Amino acid sequence: MSNILLLSENKLLADDLAEQIKLAEPEFDIFGEDDKAVHFDIIIVDEDTAALKTALQQKVPVFFLTSEDEDEVRLPANHIFSKPFHLSALIDDLRGCINRFENSSDGFLRFNCYELRPISKEIINLNNGKIIKLTEKEVAVIKYLYKTKDHIVSKNELLQEVWGYSPEVSTHTIETHIYRLRQKVEQGDEESLLILTEEGGYKLKI
Repeated sequence: MSNILLLSENKLLADDLAEQIKLAEPEFDIFGEDDKAVHFDIIIVDEDTAALKTALQQKVPVFFLTSEDEDEVRLPANHIFSKPFHLSALIDDLRGCINRFENSSDGFLRFNCYELRPISKEIINLNNGKIIKLTEKEVAVIKYLYKTKDHIVSKNELLQEVWGYSPEVSTHTIETHIYRLRQKVEQGDEESLLILTEEGGYKLKI
């Protein structure tokens, strides 16, 4: 899952664009201005140059939607789309941007003594340089816990967001999956904890 922050003063445009993006790419979660506490992979700014200046201070790709010609935009957004634009072109750029960003050093997730490299499906223990290969689901679990690092994630939340309420998956399956992931990465090293089991769910050790 990839989180996108969409900033627009035009609620109709924002709601319609968010719906169209989600229909075309279910792996994208779209958030608005009230959700700024969430960790975002991409920021889309509609028209507002002040919001664009703030977005450009973040270490994520920034898309700018504008009524002006692209050549007239004076701020260095990563991707500029002059209205009207083709939705398919925007979606393709969003997908490509996520892939490039996650495969760059800026896209690596660093926490505690670890560095997660999502595209190559590996996590590195920065204390000893050990590289552990992960499955796609293990990467998804760590990414989701990283993006929600400010609160404890319940088993039901993981079930919904990572497994999508798959009928063959239960909360017991998630407990087993988390246990095996911890054993695989931590390897009995209490100083290199990966996931903390808290009352009500799980939290990444930051």
